[in-house]
Amino acid sequence: MPADSTVPVYFDCDTGVDDAVAIALLLASPEINLVGIGCVSGNIDAASAARNTLDLLALAGRTDVPVAIGEHDYLSEPFPGGVPVIHGENGIGGVVLDPSPVGPIDESAAQMLIRLAHENHGRLRVIAVGPLTNLARALRIDPTIAPLVESVTIMGGAALAAGNLSPVAEANIGHDPEAAAIVFSALWPIVLVPLDVTVENVLEEHERQQLVASGRPFPRAIGEILDGYFGFYVRLYGRRSCALHDPLAVAIAVGIITPTVAPAVSVVIDDTHGPGRGQTICDLRGQRQGPVDQPGARCRVVLATDRPLAPVLLERVLSL
Repeated sequence: MPADSTVPVYFDCDTGVDDAVAIALLLASPEINLVGIGCVSGNIDAASAARNTLDLLALAGRTDVPVAIGEHDYLSEPFPGGVPVIHGENGIGGVVLDPSPVGPIDESAAQMLIRLAHENHGRLRVIAVGPLTNLARALRIDPTIAPLVESVTIMGGAALAAGNLSPVAEANIGHDPEAAAIVFSALWPIVLVPLDVTVENVLEEHERQQLVASGRPFPRAIGEILDGYFGFYVRLYGRRSCALHDPLAVAIAVGIITPTVAPAVSVVIDDTHGPGRGQTICDLRGQRQGPVDQPGARCRVVLATDRPLAPVLLERVLSL
């Protein structure tokens, strides 16, 4: 499919294990043109996330995709460090990839997003699967980008489910609530893919083994990267498997998976310093008889989808 007939996508991530799987799904999606990737601190620091991203792209033969280093610290707090217990010391499960022959571009992630929004007027889809610091920084520099963006799909938050950073806060929102508050108040359409639905989409051990046994370098590397991550998720699912957090946001943004329950409702971010810090407060009142859109609401909260992600993800990634 020619690049000019596909949908331009900017991907903002903190690569990370499930970010790596999300990148694989993007690369296996001919529906889109991956015009840029910006990295932010979250699972690991922004510079290391960019290195992981570049090395993954090189393994897939996609050194043409520009990668920018974004914000190291959050808007009001310093980056506290990654989560090696989940993502490994290097962010990708301790797997060592051959270094990419190219480095990050000179632009920051915020500058890249601003440029791409103007270059792809009304067509750019933004997918954000880490803390929202880069997006907030871009909006602070150039608030005019919001109406230029077709959509912003965010993996983050917990609408009715419990959080994973705190009882109410999901990690991507909870790490930088001030940035999230800016992003959710901007005049662009948002699709929120929260823990409510991501934890229901699971990749199983036998599917990971298919990636490892594929005989192809890229899917094999993805399978190996997932190994330690599967071990972490035994505490949640009682077996070796993992939630497909970031890949589900990609699948919905690309159109591979269709939301079946996704009401447009008011969403407010708690950026105070009390016990609710980082909570996505989704106004889901009046939804008992089916999804109801609130007048003027710009955020669709995905609560159910048409099919499981794992089978289609496996099929696509095995083709790389």
